[in-house]
Amino acid sequence: MTNTALTVLEVILGLGGVIALIRVLRGPTLADRIIALDLILLILAGGFAVESVRRDSEVLTGVLIVIALVAFTGTVLVGRFIEWRDTE
Repeated sequence: MTNTALTVLEVILGLGGVIALIRVLRGPTLADRIIALDLILLILAGGFAVESVRRDSEVLTGVLIVIALVAFTGTVLVGRFIEWRDTE
């Protein structure tokens, strides 16, 4: 990929991150905020993927995998917490 295409991808991911951050701040519900936080982590993972391609680095790919696993695990745990809280 060309350097310009990678830069455009990073800008698009950055804009998506800003929009998700607005959703985190405005809510209105806890579930909306959690989903937006998960989206921010996945956008961060996408940014690491783009940067990994730009630098041709395998180390960043490992970081990408860790971020994706943390995002998934955190979302599942918070989802179970919300479900548990609603049953009481």
